[in-house]
Amino acid sequence: MAYTVVVLRERDGRCSVLVPALSGCTTWADTLPEALDRVKEAILAYFDGLQELGKAIPPDVETVGVALGDAREAFVCRIAIKEAE
Repeated sequence: MAYTVVVLRERDGRCSVLVPALSGCTTWADTLPEALDRVKEAILAYFDGLQELGKAIPPDVETVGVALGDAREAFVCRIAIKEAE
């Protein structure tokens, strides 16, 4: 399973990451590798919350719009998520 994420490099250098398919699923870190690790953890925690509520896991988005706001740069990528067994 893979999800699209948007990574924003903020003016202070940190990386903010959001998952468009999962409303409110965001995180940040000081480095890109750490931010990508954290967003994987955030996605899995989001899945756990959905499971507790008896809700289905939504599919990934097909298109993404990006608003830079105050960020210096942004990129969009898909990351693989290992589903719990």
